[in-house]
Amino acid sequence: MFHVPVISKAELRPGDGVRYLFRGVMVGDGHRPAGKALRDAQDEAGVPPGIWRGRGLTAVGLTPGDEVSERQAELLLGEGRHPDADRIERERLQAGDDPAKARRATVLGRPIEHNRSPKTDKAKERRPWLGMDLVFRPPPTAHIAWALMGDEERRVLEECQDISVDKTLGWLGESVAQIRSGSGGKHRKPIRDGALIVAVFRHYESRAAESKPLLHDHAVVSIRARRPDAKGTWGNLSADTLLAHIVAADTLYLLFFMEEVSARLGWAWEPREVTPGRRPVMEIAGIDQRLIGWQSTRRQQIEEALFVLTAEYVEEHGHEPGERAAYGLACRAADRTRPPKRKDLRSLSELRERWRESAIASFGADVVDRLAERARAAAAAVWARVRPVVDVVLAAVDVVAVVYVMRGAFKRHHLLAEARRYLSYVLRGQPHQPGLDERIVQTVVDDYTRPVGRGRKMTADLHALYPRDTDDQAVLRPLIRTRTAPLYARARLAAGALSARVYELRRADRLDSRTGRKAGHALEQETDVAALEQTRATIEAVAKMAAKLQDGIRERAVAQNPRPQPAPSAPAPSHTPPPGVQQTPGRTPTGGLT
Repeated sequence: MFHVPVISKAELRPGDGVRYLFRGVMVGDGHRPAGKALRDAQDEAGVPPGIWRGRGLTAVGLTPGDEVSERQAELLLGEGRHPDADRIERERLQAGDDPAKARRATVLGRPIEHNRSPKTDKAKERRPWLGMDLVFRPPPTAHIAWALMGDEERRVLEECQDISVDKTLGWLGESVAQIRSGSGGKHRKPIRDGALIVAVFRHYESRAAESKPLLHDHAVVSIRARRPDAKGTWGNLSADTLLAHIVAADTLYLLFFMEEVSARLGWAWEPREVTPGRRPVMEIAGIDQRLIGWQSTRRQQIEEALFVLTAEYVEEHGHEPGERAAYGLACRAADRTRPPKRKDLRSLSELRERWRESAIASFGADVVDRLAERARAAAAAVWARVRPVVDVVLAAVDVVAVVYVMRGAFKRHHLLAEARRYLSYVLRGQPHQPGLDERIVQTVVDDYTRPVGRGRKMTADLHALYPRDTDDQAVLRPLIRTRTAPLYARARLAAGALSARVYELRRADRLDSRTGRKAGHALEQETDVAALEQTRATIEAVAKMAAKLQDGIRERAVAQNPRPQPAPSAPAPSHTPPPGVQQTPGRTPTGGLT
């Protein structure tokens, strides 16, 4: 089916948003009766209390790891005030301040009441944004290992989750988060010291009718942050800036999680093609694939709803959704299939016991008991046939081809997200050098793109990718125009063709250094011919894949939805991974993998 993002987001606003936070998120999506204390509700739900994270905590007198009290969350996340506002207000009143001034001293930045002032433009239409709920979910096989393996593996996986979430939030604070200023917030500046304030709540299960393991964290990011001025005054984060970088954060979190798991448990990762022609998902090697279906009841419901939504999108727009539209459809599918909260709450030990009994009943004790053993054996097999090597030039060519075919015009954060996906595919959990993703993106920007339109957008520079006979040799133009195959399938074909050209040019350069310029010129002409043949083969492959699989897609659409639906674009017959992910051993002339 479709790939559901590992990070989803929801905006926190007064009213329903705050009620959802206190009655659902803070108690593990359970049922919290009115009047019940937060800690008692968390104990009954079997979830740990929330904890504070982020570099901005010192400015409000909190320490990372402190427990999130109900009053602190109500003040900061519900009203935009200091988490110790009661004490501050009391001291101000004792010092002789009037009540309004004493309350104003506890507000971080502009009071939310400002948005309801008659003097505010369009006051009736504005609802202040108080925070953003980012939900971090590991891949499905990580849930399986966490739920069914021993306590040691469970604790290690939870530690990997903690570290990955912290690192991703740190990147958002340092490199992404901006504070608004000026009329209408039109000016943007980085926040002071990358200091975000975040309340993190851990959940253990999905919201499906039958409880299934789903280790995930709700990271509620406060909108309040300090300005980079000398006084350190408070202001509001730019919501659109954070939203624009959610996909890049999603890919970074997955990259960090894979590296932590491989370093601590010695496991390897492999791409799993869920739907032909779509992006693969990274899974722990050796985990029985049948367990994914057992674990992902909720995911299946989302994917079924997503299939219908995608078909409706194709019917309305006449083409497949791009990456941004697909992400929005996935979020809509999750909301549409959200079941009511269960009232029969259980502790984690009870949940793990039930999950284990269910898995054994479905697949046998041998499958469940040998999960860790088989993961270690599979990792040894992966590292025996795959040596992760990152060639920055090949990575840049791969990234620009994929992003250009899928988007046409793009921004830097689109390239950054794709570079991190590339590293996940190639490294399989091995650590990447700090800043390697930025190096790949900078190579793309410097060598293979040109500016286009407004808003700092760019597009692929075909003259740089194909310096000779661009109109005849560029495989990218026909791939971006055709609608007969999934976007990602076309993108992989383009990336493969460009990578083959890089290999040929390098081979010609090496031979040229040995035989002289004359021989090098002849080989360069041969390279042009080879590239042209690769172009023709690529375009023919695109045409064939649509004709071969249209009937199967129509049958699937009818089975998923009884009413007549237009068949979406036909998927590719197989996934072509980026350089470094192929399964056959060997070294390329450039030091990568064949």
